[in-house]
Amino acid sequence: MPTIRLPHNWKPRAYQLPLWRYLENGGKRALAVWHRRAGKDDLCLNFTACQAMQKVGNYWHMLPEAAQARKAIWKAVNPHTGKKRIDEAFPLEIRKSTNDTEMFIEFINGSSWQVLGSDNYNSQVGSTPRGIVFSEWALADPNAWAYMRPILAENGGWALFITTPRGRNHAKSMYDAATKAMGEDGSWFCQKLTAEQTGVFTKETLESELRELIAEMGEEEGTAKYLQEYFCSFDAALPGAYYGKEMNAAEQEERIRILPYDRRYPVYPVFDLGFGDSTAILFCQVIAGELRVIDYHESSGQSVPFYAKLMRDKPYVLGKLILPHDAGTGSVRTGNTIEQQFNDLGFETEVLPVVSRDAGIKTARTTLAITCFHSTNCERLIECLRHYHREWDDKNKVFRPTPKHDWSSHGSDAYRYAAEAFNAGLMDPENTSNKDEKPSDAPIGPQGWMA
Repeated sequence: MPTIRLPHNWKPRAYQLPLWRYLENGGKRALAVWHRRAGKDDLCLNFTACQAMQKVGNYWHMLPEAAQARKAIWKAVNPHTGKKRIDEAFPLEIRKSTNDTEMFIEFINGSSWQVLGSDNYNSQVGSTPRGIVFSEWALADPNAWAYMRPILAENGGWALFITTPRGRNHAKSMYDAATKAMGEDGSWFCQKLTAEQTGVFTKETLESELRELIAEMGEEEGTAKYLQEYFCSFDAALPGAYYGKEMNAAEQEERIRILPYDRRYPVYPVFDLGFGDSTAILFCQVIAGELRVIDYHESSGQSVPFYAKLMRDKPYVLGKLILPHDAGTGSVRTGNTIEQQFNDLGFETEVLPVVSRDAGIKTARTTLAITCFHSTNCERLIECLRHYHREWDDKNKVFRPTPKHDWSSHGSDAYRYAAEAFNAGLMDPENTSNKDEKPSDAPIGPQGWMA
């Protein structure tokens, strides 16, 4: 058997050495916010190859979606060599088998490596990876890390996050936390590298890229894309984002904070119903002309009785349940509507009329100017609203007219319904029997309970 040296025909560039050395020395958590074409995925593939042969285990390379993972990693070809990226990092000599359908490689020592979509993280129940690369982390569902973190903590595994920014979302929060941890105890490695720092591109090439992006996407969107891709700006808005400016304004005006639950006013649960995917619920109060979102829940695969118990277990005086128009459509199997099922369990309901998505988004944008969010209870919702965006059609060089359906859709749709209900006067602040009580000044705890 020929001798194979790993990394195979690859070595880190000078600016990649700090991260490479940290990982080689046993580092467990790293975030690399590097500009486009800085070699993020190549470094990760080669490091994983070394790890897989040194420590038997399962290793994953995750992108936001499986189709994206197949294109960007599994099928990707190095333009400089004409070879597939996975063949360069994982030479055939160290493989036992390769499964194209599953994007799965088994190595001769018993280790395995697989390309996956982080949008389907909960399908990996029972898996115990020793190392995970989260590529394009700023576009991924942040719940993927929350789900995988305990597994890696238990088995001493490592996690490597690589990305360019996409606004001030969960990747920015991780960057801030990782930077702090790096300085305090060295438990994280964190680095941001711009195109000016690495020297990968000439000044002329960067200027050309900016001109082309502006020509394709317009001045505002093109400049934002350029600043994110090449200068790693977290402040540039996510191109195509519906609510980016409005959410930034909410943060700047301190409307994202710990909100008290005022028991004098009813709490209106507003639903986005998931048929086969997630159901999202906002818990809203209307006080002094403001829409206050004090709590948020999202889950999948649950029944009406589950949500009924969830709402009754909250310490809230509930108003009517606000349901989307499809709650009034009967089940093919039973004929019962979602509305009827909630009514049978003793809840008052209000079903929203059909409103076009575009009209609803306009209403949501206007309403965001007078909306406050509980910063911890609604963290997931806030991320959804920041991320919700139109998809860029790279072939036709236009934004598609409809939102991209991904992890952010359910929370964003639920907020849209809340905005519609608020503007239609369906959340009546006078509808309460608790007006004589004093307002509570105790903040709600992380799970919606009184602290």
